[in-house]
Amino acid sequence: MGDARIPLQFSASSLQDYVDCPRRFQLRYAWHVDWPAPEAELGREQERRTRLGQELHRLIHQHLVGVPEALLGAAVHDPQLACWWRAYLDFARALGDASLLAETALSMPVAGHRVQARYDVLASYAAGSARSVPAAERATNDSTHAARARWLIVDWKTYRRHPGRQALAERLQTRVYPAVLALAGASLNLGRSIDAEQIELRFWLAEYPEDAVSFSYSRAKLELDITYITGLVEQIAGRMGVREGGGSPSTVWPQAADPRKCLHCCYRSLCQALPTAARPDDCADDETWAPPAGEAAADGTWDQVQDTAC
Repeated sequence: MGDARIPLQFSASSLQDYVDCPRRFQLRYAWHVDWPAPEAELGREQERRTRLGQELHRLIHQHLVGVPEALLGAAVHDPQLACWWRAYLDFARALGDASLLAETALSMPVAGHRVQARYDVLASYAAGSARSVPAAERATNDSTHAARARWLIVDWKTYRRHPGRQALAERLQTRVYPAVLALAGASLNLGRSIDAEQIELRFWLAEYPEDAVSFSYSRAKLELDITYITGLVEQIAGRMGVREGGGSPSTVWPQAADPRKCLHCCYRSLCQALPTAARPDDCADDETWAPPAGEAAADGTWDQVQDTAC
C-alpha cells in the first residue's frame, strides 16, 4: 500500500466496509488480500439478476449520454430487463426539464485525505424555469442562475426486496453523496457552491419503480455528516499509521460486532467465522458486493481505494 503518509482516497463503499467490519476493510484495502471465498452461494438465478443489474446501469448511462431510446430498446431481450427498462424510461420522462449529468465523479478533502462520490446521474433544475437551460445559454445567462439551481442525486438500485427507508438512511452513501456535492460541486455550478438546502438524494428501485426513496438535505445535516465522515477518516488513517516500512500492520483490526455482517463476506474463512457461504435469502440485499465490470478502475486506489456498488 505504500507509505501511510500518502493521502488516502475513500468512497462511500470503502467507508461502509469499515463501518460494517474494520477487519474486512483491513484485509481488502490495507493488505490487498484476494477474495478467498465467494460472497454467497448465489446460484444461477442470482447470477442472472446481477448481470441484468449491470446491464441496466449500462443502458441507462448510454441513454443519458444520447444514444436513441429505440436503438437501446431493440437490444433488450430479457423480459426482466425489459420491465426495468420501461420503468426507467417512465421515471426519466418524469424528471421534466432537468439538466442531466451522467456518471459524474466529485471528491472533497477530509482530514488531509479525500472522499469521492460517483453519481449515477445528477439532475439540476433552475428555479422558476419550465425547461432545462442548455450549457451554452447558461454560460451567458444571469449568474444568479447557479445560486437558484436545485439538485437531485439519483442512484439506481436493482434490489429484489425493498430495503426500506431506514436501511437506506443508515448507508454511508446517503451521507457521503450529498455532502460531497455540497462541498465539491462548484465546478458543476458556474463556480458557485451548492446550497445543501437545495440538494435531494433519490434511490430509484427498479423492482419498485413507484416507490422511490428520497432524502432531503440541509445545512444541519451537512455539518453532522462532515463531522461523522471526518471521524471515520481520521480513525482509519490513525490505524494505517501503525505500518512500519511498508510492511503489514502488527495489529489485527477488530471484526464486525454484528455476526450477520459475516454472512456474505468473502473473508469469513480467514476470520474463522461462517466458512460456509450464506444462502441468497440470508443476504441483506441482492446487489453483489463485488465491483461491477469497469467500476473498479473508477475510484483510483488508496493510494487508490477502489469503489464498489453501494
